[in-house]
Formats: sequence, C-alpha cells, structure tokens
Amino acid sequence: MEKFTINVADTAGFCFGVDRAVNFVYNILEEKCLEASCNETNCHIATLGEMIHNPDVVERLKKTGVRIIDSIAEARDGEHVVIRSHGVGTEVYRQLEERGLRYTDGTCPFVKRIQDIAREASMKGVTPVIMGDKNHPEIIGIAGHCEGTPAVILADDRELENFLEENPDKPFVIVVQTTYNTNTWERCREICERFPKAECKSTICAATVKRQQEAAELARKSDVMIIVGGAKSSNTKKLYQICKEHCPVCIAAENAASLKSMKMPDGVYHKCDIRIGITAGASTPAYIIKEVKTQMSEILENKNMDEDFNFEEALDASFKRIYTGNRVKGYITAVNNTEAIVDVGTKHTGYIALSELTHDPSLKPSDVVKVGDEVDLIVVKINDAEGIVQLSKIKADAMKGLDTIAKAKEEGTVLEGVVTGVVKGGVIVISNGVRVFIPASQASVRRDEKLENLVKTNVKFKVIEVNETRGKAVGSIRQVASAERDEARQKFWENVKVGDVFKGEVKSITSYGAFVDLGGIDGMVHISELSWDRIKHPSEAVSVGDVLEVYVKDLDREKDRISLGYKKEADSPWVKFNESYSEGDVVKATVVSITSFGAFARIIPGIDGLIHISQVSEKRVTSVKDVLSVGDEVTVKITEIDSESKRISLSIRAILEEGGEETAEEE
Repeated sequence: MEKFTINVADTAGFCFGVDRAVNFVYNILEEKCLEASCNETNCHIATLGEMIHNPDVVERLKKTGVRIIDSIAEARDGEHVVIRSHGVGTEVYRQLEERGLRYTDGTCPFVKRIQDIAREASMKGVTPVIMGDKNHPEIIGIAGHCEGTPAVILADDRELENFLEENPDKPFVIVVQTTYNTNTWERCREICERFPKAECKSTICAATVKRQQEAAELARKSDVMIIVGGAKSSNTKKLYQICKEHCPVCIAAENAASLKSMKMPDGVYHKCDIRIGITAGASTPAYIIKEVKTQMSEILENKNMDEDFNFEEALDASFKRIYTGNRVKGYITAVNNTEAIVDVGTKHTGYIALSELTHDPSLKPSDVVKVGDEVDLIVVKINDAEGIVQLSKIKADAMKGLDTIAKAKEEGTVLEGVVTGVVKGGVIVISNGVRVFIPASQASVRRDEKLENLVKTNVKFKVIEVNETRGKAVGSIRQVASAERDEARQKFWENVKVGDVFKGEVKSITSYGAFVDLGGIDGMVHISELSWDRIKHPSEAVSVGDVLEVYVKDLDREKDRISLGYKKEADSPWVKFNESYSEGDVVKATVVSITSFGAFARIIPGIDGLIHISQVSEKRVTSVKDVLSVGDEVTVKITEIDSESKRISLSIRAILEEGGEETAEEE
C-alpha cells in the first residue's frame, strides 16, 4: 500500500431529533445544578429508557446522576422525567399526570407526525399499519397512540404483501418507522399500488433518507466501510445492511476502542491506494466519529512505515501511550454543561469533569475553557477497554503552582488568591492553581469577623507551611493584614492631627459608640456625637458598612486611641434656632414630655423648651398633667434663651396675661 484516503459521509452522526432530546437533558441538568440542594450524583432526573442507542452517551449521562427507568412506576417522587426522541404511547402521559411528575417531552417532531397520522386513522376506524421493528421503542410508542382501531405492525415488504392479499378490500393507512430502510420502503410502496384502499404515508425522516443515500454512494467508492454506532441502534444496523450491498469489507464499530476486534483482510493492504469510508448512525456523537477517523489514519500510517505491520499490535500501542499521573497537553474539542472533551493525541477520548476543571462550583465548563484551547492536564484514570481517559486541569495547574507556592514560603513573598469557600476550621484560597488552607485563626485580624464574608474576595496571604509530597499548603491572611495595618498605623500617627477629616467605614457598633476604619486604624465616634437628636443606641443613627465623614476630636498617642466627631456645627439645631428665634417671640410648640416641675415642648426638631409649672396657667396648678398632655400643641412665649447652657424657658401664662391686659385696655 502506497497511500490511503479516508472519507466521512457529510450527514454522519446526530440527527435533529436525537440532538434535540440530548440537549433537553443537559439543559435540565444545568437548571438543576443551580439549585443549592444539587450535587453531582443526585440531580433527580430520569430518562424513560436509554436516551439514545449509544453506550458512550448513555454512560456519560449516568455519571452526571441521570437514572434510566423502564416504566413510570420506577420513577421516584420529585424526579424530572425525560421522554426520549423515540416517543411513548398515550398511556405513559396519563401515568405521568396521575403521579404528578414533572416531565419534558423529547419526542422527535418527525415521530410526533407519525403518531398523529396513526391516531387519526385509528379513531376513524381505519386500521393503521406500521412498518418497522415491533420491538423498537419508536414503533411501540406509535402503536400506543392507536386507541381506536388497533395498529398492525409489519417488518418488511414480504409481510406487507401477504397481509394486503389476505385483506384486499379493507382500508389501511400505512406509515413507516423514521429510520426504515429506504430500499425496502420503495418495494412496500410498489406493493400498495395494487391495493387501492391501502394509503401509503412516506414518514421516513428526510435526514435518514439522505444518510442512507450518502452511505450507499460512499460504499460504492470504498474498499472498506466503517459504520459507527451503538449495537442497539436500528438505523445503524440499516446503514450496515446498505453498505454491505455495495462494499466488500464492512466493519461495525461502536467507538474507536471497538476497532480492536476489527479484522482487516490481508488483500486490502496489498492495494496501491486503499479507500476508507466512514458513516455513522443518528445516535453517534461527532467526537466518536472523529476518534474513529483519527485512529484509522494512524493505523494506516504505521502500515506504510512498516511492511511487517501487525494491526492488533498497532492498535494496542495506540491505547497505551499515556499512564496515570502522566502530564499531557490536550486540545479542547467540545464543551457541554458538565464536562470538557479533549484530544490528547492518542486513541483515547479525554474527559475533564467540571470538578477537575475548576474549584469554583458556580462556574460552568464553558466559563473555564473553550473549543480549541490547549491545556496542560494530568491523567487521573485510564480505561483502555473503552478508550476513555479521565483528566484533571486543576491538578496540572496545582503541580505548576506548587513550585511557586514553595518558593514564596522560602522567600517570605506575599501571594494573592481568591477565597472559594469555608471549610471546617478555616477557608480555602486558590492561588496559582493550588488549594491553600487558611486556618480560622489566620483568616482575619478581627476575631469577630465571619469567615463567610471572605468568600469570593481577593486576599493577600503568606505561606506558612508546604507539603510538596501531598501537594498541600497552609497560609495566613492575618500575617499580611497585620503587617499592612501596622504600616498604615505608623504612617497615620506620623501625620494625623486634631481637626483632620476622614471618610471611613463603620466596622462595628457597641452600646456606647461606633468604630470607624480610617485606613488601617480605627477611631471611635461616641454615641453623643452620632446625632443631634437624643438616641438610646448608636444603631439608631448608623449601621455597619455605612461610610461616614468624621473629624479627629482628640488623640491619645500613649493609649493608641482616637476620638472622632461626626456631628457638624452647621447642622446643629441650636444654630438654626438662634438664626430664627429671639426672646419675646410667640411660637407654636408641641408637648413632648411632662415632669413634676413642668412640661417640655418642642419648638423645632432638636430644640425643646421648659414650661415651668408656674408658667402653665394663670391659675395655681398642682399637677401639670391636669392641664397638659403629651402631644398637645400650645402657644408659648420664649421668655429666656441660654445658648451656653442650651436651655430655653417658655411660658403659656405670659400669653394669657398679655391677652387679659389687652382686653382690659379695650374695655
């Protein structure tokens, strides 16, 4: 053999209906994984039968926690049931409704059309004849919609001819399985022409017709045809039958690994130019087709280099180039909601689970890598029999990052990382791809700070312990924070003076005041400085997290204490009062409290004056409560203002007496 060519049919692989149904499952998985109760092995999803007839896809769905059930009776309460593309009968829908189960209908629209045709004929009393495999789930589902006249299921043109000859005068509506052999169906249509009451409906999927036509054309031009698909796949079996009619050597393969059982006739290798054709059933993912093509290319290239070529030895070698713990480079070929698929340059299919892509559970695989990316990986597990290798990006990142971590410990370098979560005894910080444990005692300068507040924040830390053998490290955020605070404190005391204005965040509140961060050092605002109004607790005026503009009232350098002021003189109610009121003014005031010696009345917010018991009335008053009540609005005269002592005297009696004098003068 001097050269070879490999051609892949254009329509090989997933059809519309299969792709749609599989995407339904992945979309539901994505929604479920946003729920707090979800974990990798309990996504509460069940598919009614295998989603598609492909073991690779089915196995991957199982790994995400998707269960396969054979009947609605097996469904668990609360599970989300997905109906596969083959469809089901009406009884299944009734059972779902009776159980109150949430479900998604993934029935292929082309299959739905056949169900509608068969149901309509059945309800009209016309017998539906379904051409296909009586044991295939699509056929069982179609028949399950014929609740009037029962359906008749026939396998091929011979059975159809015998059936129609036995019932020549009866009306029938004949439909056909979407993946039926097109050649057999043509013979069925020719037979129906002899029976006027037999109405044929061409319901083979257009994609199936095209796939079978392409397979036949490619088989005529090929020396070897490889038909890729699940062993249970009906349409894959039909493709094999079609290719067998036109190509001398046909090989059925579920995936690249199954080529190990392939026996290539010796005569093929003696040709000057070997032509390989590849087609695939509707339930075969594109990545499996690519793996089969790549593996065949490598095998045939080896044959060109070595005339003593042994097919099985070459194939075995292609599956044993990597080992557990090996560091490899790979190219991302596909990304879905739960994992990334990788080409690692061997015949294995590489998978990186989400948990091996990132430590952040809130991210999706597409947030970390994209198709075409080259990534460093560590081999976690190899399955040569299935041609699968499990890989880890985070372990590869950690191996590279561990050197940086170890060097930082030796040199005392400050590193940065992101806090990804709280664990028992501390928090986890990811830095340079390494999980660094920060004990609770080293996580914050403040002992009262909650660890949850650190999650998803960028932090600086120092490495205090490294175990390179186990790939673990311990760090301290507190050491860095303390050093930064000490430095900030020193600079602060070098420059601060009474009267300096700062903007700072309220860090904590006590019964006597609020502590404000001035940038590495805290100062306290006493409760009396928080508001011009009388308050019982600082929380009535400020909250933790508020940003206040404060000024330095007093400094105690020996005790390292800073007293802050917050109230501004311009906002003082006394300033406003003195600008608007004078002794002798008559004003309206509201009684706010009553004592044994008088009543306090509010003139403006923050300014109360005393109405002495002797000034409450013209007459002698023994109890203020007999004359006034809290909330009463009264007219008073300002008889005295003592701004220095912040005292105001008010009188109702003066108003009453002046009113009496005026009346007397008038009389």
